[in-house]
Amino acid sequence: MPSSPPEWAATGLVLALFGPTASGKSAVAEAIAARIPAELVSADSMQVYRDVPILTNQPFVPTHLVAIWGLDHEASVGEYQRLAHAAIDGILERSATPIVVGGTGLYLRAALASLDFPPPPAPGERARWERLVDRIGPERAHSLLRARDPWAAGAVHPNDRRRVVRALELAAAGASLRPETSRLWDEGARHPTVVFGLEVPPDELARRIDGRARAMFDAGVEAEVRRALRDPLSTTAAKMLGLREVASLPRDAAIEALAARTRRYAAYQRKWMRRIPGLVSVRADRPAGDVADDILEMAGSR
Repeated sequence: MPSSPPEWAATGLVLALFGPTASGKSAVAEAIAARIPAELVSADSMQVYRDVPILTNQPFVPTHLVAIWGLDHEASVGEYQRLAHAAIDGILERSATPIVVGGTGLYLRAALASLDFPPPPAPGERARWERLVDRIGPERAHSLLRARDPWAAGAVHPNDRRRVVRALELAAAGASLRPETSRLWDEGARHPTVVFGLEVPPDELARRIDGRARAMFDAGVEAEVRRALRDPLSTTAAKMLGLREVASLPRDAAIEALAARTRRYAAYQRKWMRRIPGLVSVRADRPAGDVADDILEMAGSR
């Protein structure tokens, strides 16, 4: 462990950690924060919700943008981005290093850069389009979308009800699902930033995921989910990984289903890692402190 913070630690550099579920992001971030003046910022689309700390693997140490919304809140990347920018800017003003920790690629990018997002729907507008799509059916709804926004129709499958509704909603507002640029990572970060990707061999990652799934049940995730489902959930909260499996399956089957879904999600996250330009890969199949020391050394050399 360094005896004093490195010279760059108060120079406005932002560190970002990305990696698949169970790669050890939180432990590494905490180890870095134990070595330099730093504050953690979550870039996880489900850790924003309260009352589900076990299911969403929320960190035990204070972290910005964790448990900030109730389960009935409709989350949006645009709203998250505003909060993340404010958190990061505040940390820098306090002469500390922001450590952005994420497994949700879009949230990580939104935290680090300034992305333009389509406007939120007007009150009642989404429900109106949902009723229309349900009434006329997926094929006619997709034909309507093709007439109003051919690009969106080409990018959205007719059976993807949620995105068809959103595309029609945006077309009615004079906007589009079409991104401003063809690549998510075209724009640069708002501050000098180094993104580290935590690499864990697939077999080891699968072992960790299986162990985490069992540990969640030992920690009481079933009771947590029952409480969460007592009240209505937003459409975004309802997508929480493992929520329905834990609620509806016997324990052993739920553990197996949760682990299987998590392994698939981890594979998706690994694909995201390959899309991040300038990513610095770090071996993470070793103690978190060792990984943290390497990250601090590499950050100072860039």
